Amino acid sequence: MPRSNRPRRPRDTRRPDEPANDITRAIRGGAVVETRHGRSFTVQSIGASSSVKEYVCPGCSLIVAPGTAHVVVWRADGLFGDADDLASRRHWHTHCWRIS
Repeated sequence: MPRSNRPRRPRDTRRPDEPANDITRAIRGGAVVETRHGRSFTVQSIGASSSVKEYVCPGCSLIVAPGTAHVVVWRADGLFGDADDLASRRHWHTHCWRIS
């Protein structure tokens, strides 16, 4: 009988950094709150197909080109309210945000 190259068990298709069924991601539209340096930030992933403008990454000061997947970050605990926090959001390269 010939050998089968198919795996016996189904593979876990989730990425290692992605929670299994995080309800907050569904409620907030994919945005999560992260704490960095004692401050809370809301982090929203932007896919390559949704990225249509050019931005400057505050982490490396290089261009985030249109068509590049990246993250949008804004303060979640600002003093002047949600509208001001959202207005001061910044577009980061995903790697730059991870190492910041």
